[in-house]
Amino acid sequence: MQLAVQFDKIFDKWSIAEVKVADVGLERHISLRPVSALHTGGRHAKQQFEESKVCIVERLINNLMRTEKNTGKKLKAYSIVETAFDLIHEATGENPVQVLVNAIQNAGPREETIRLRFGGILVPKAVDVTSQRRVNQALNFIALGTQKCAFKSRKSIERCLADELMAAARNQKCFSINKKEEKERIAKASR
Repeated sequence: MQLAVQFDKIFDKWSIAEVKVADVGLERHISLRPVSALHTGGRHAKQQFEESKVCIVERLINNLMRTEKNTGKKLKAYSIVETAFDLIHEATGENPVQVLVNAIQNAGPREETIRLRFGGILVPKAVDVTSQRRVNQALNFIALGTQKCAFKSRKSIERCLADELMAAARNQKCFSINKKEEKERIAKASR
């Protein structure tokens, strides 16, 4: 008889079964599938939209590895996210994965600009952002805000990540929300 093992907890603490994605457009691109480990090793990179099948917590970990200090240090990024999730749970009492999902929904811009060439001039044009790009940009803004907060600061990167996620989940002023509003403001001006 084989035992069926269920991997429905992130860091063996936080259940992903109770996490709900309120935004219907982002539901397909925020993966909450149970995973055994938060390390796929880039198996999603073979096809264009396979990135959506990677667990959202792993995608946050991968985004934290983008700067020169954390490049390639997955275990360090893993422990940063795990500690930040503990801090979020202590501060709010909520499931940190739900806080992450809410932060992504609030920090993803809905509109941005592209440049079109008419004759010899470039004209900015406002366009809607795809759901996949909204999730990618939200994760990128959260990771950038965390790194900017922790750079030359007394605050640890774990505390900065926890503060950024909690503020973005509540739609309060933080780096990721400011970047989203800046992109949407520029798009509104170029309509």
